[in-house]
Amino acid sequence: MTRAIQYSVRALLGVLAAAVSVVFLPIAVGVMPERFFEAGCVAGRWAGTEFFCYGFLWNTLTTGVFIGIMGPIIGMFLVHREMALIGETLAHTAFAGVAFGTLLLGASGWDVRLLAVAIVVAVGAAVAVQALADRTGSYGDVPIAIVLTGSFAVGTLFIDLGGGFAFVDINSYLFGNISITDDRSVTLMAVLLFAVVGVVTAAYRPLLYITFDEQTAAAVRFNVRGYNVLLIVLTALVIVGAMQILGVILVAAMLVVPVAAASLVAGGFKDALYTSVVIGVGSVLTGIGLSWTYSLRPGATIVVVAIGVYVLAVVVSSSNGDT
Repeated sequence: MTRAIQYSVRALLGVLAAAVSVVFLPIAVGVMPERFFEAGCVAGRWAGTEFFCYGFLWNTLTTGVFIGIMGPIIGMFLVHREMALIGETLAHTAFAGVAFGTLLLGASGWDVRLLAVAIVVAVGAAVAVQALADRTGSYGDVPIAIVLTGSFAVGTLFIDLGGGFAFVDINSYLFGNISITDDRSVTLMAVLLFAVVGVVTAAYRPLLYITFDEQTAAAVRFNVRGYNVLLIVLTALVIVGAMQILGVILVAAMLVVPVAAASLVAGGFKDALYTSVVIGVGSVLTGIGLSWTYSLRPGATIVVVAIGVYVLAVVVSSSNGDT
């Protein structure tokens, strides 16, 4: 990793930290003054866009930034443990949770928070996947494939039993939608951000040990099984949050692609972690902007942007003789 890239990443992280503290967290908890949004609208119109005049788009940007931070942080541990498929599996279980929420809504008329139901189901599935991994000795293809396909099948049945598409636009959860992030969802995302960043910061050393050498982690008396469960539960939380914008089908990409790109240009695990966060947030913000401008699916646009960064990283690393 060249010094220029390293300094640039650190500078961008500083800007991101300031933006999260000053702008996005106040929006998430509902304390941002109205004059901020009015000023943003005026500035946007001066630049020739109405993007910043809509409250739901500020919610989308805020959620997107949080996803761009959390996804690569968890993805760093998953990718280096060759557990990338876990993200896709938990995304499908989260879809089953949303579908179960529609069943409750259709059968009872309760004001069901689909995101909350998805979190409960995804966390339960994460624990089940870990139990399967413990019994089989690894995160093998067979148990993962069973959970992935089975949860999607169950979700489809729940949709049919709950009244089909009459109560919720399932397509928004499958492919992502920039307009479904309401105020309560953004607040929940802020809570998830604090939980993920706080837990990873506190448990960074043992998580790093189990990522590269579980036997050594056990030898130094880390609770390997407990930290494995912790990691996969955090993955489930991130997946459910990211599902709002990226959609079930593409959500796992935010755990993998920024990490893959960062690992090509960074010199160590921590540098790659920082770089992946910058790539993740940059891809999300660029993708949201392009999707709004050209009426594209946000999830697909974000993933394509991230893959473009990955291809660029391949070229850069090849030119430096790092491959």
